[in-house]
Amino acid sequence: MQCTRADLSLGLLAGGRASRLGGLDKAWLRRDGEAQVLRLTRLYREQVAQVWVSANRDLERYCPLGVHAVADTTPDLGPLGGLDALAAACTTPWLFTLPVDAVAIDGRLLPALIAAQHGQGAYAVDDDGAQPLFALWPVAALRMALAQAFAQRRLAVRELQAGLGMAALRLDGLRFGNLNRPEDLLAHGFVADDAPGR
Repeated sequence: MQCTRADLSLGLLAGGRASRLGGLDKAWLRRDGEAQVLRLTRLYREQVAQVWVSANRDLERYCPLGVHAVADTTPDLGPLGGLDALAAACTTPWLFTLPVDAVAIDGRLLPALIAAQHGQGAYAVDDDGAQPLFALWPVAALRMALAQAFAQRRLAVRELQAGLGMAALRLDGLRFGNLNRPEDLLAHGFVADDAPGR
């Protein structure tokens, strides 16, 4: 099953609290002067029809970027809360999600997930194991699965994907990495810029 640009939206998951980073907003962490939200949007803007950000603070800060920011409808659900907000807002049949703190990523991931998904979606597996938030989701099925998961208080992303029959895309020799601790920022050359309006 093929997906065209018109069928695809990018959803950046940026609604976490980043408690181990002192509450910094990961969307605005910068490397080489470029904020994460801008870098990831730039990588994929030409491959998708829409760009959405799941964020739970400073939503107006995203307006000048030409992306749509949405907050979790129900708080404290972790990544599923962000997925739910993105799936509810998305108007394309497919949603490609990325955590906003992804370090090692380029524009090839989305075409690889499309090729792997066989109509039911796919998620990435790097050398650190399954990475369920680096994923391509069938939106209609995702909405139904999320409703069932919330009703039963099953909040594990991997369990949701198993129920949807999503394919695992193995990416040997790759580690996406993330920005969870101050030492991660230092190791990958990121600096904080958490002030709205900068």
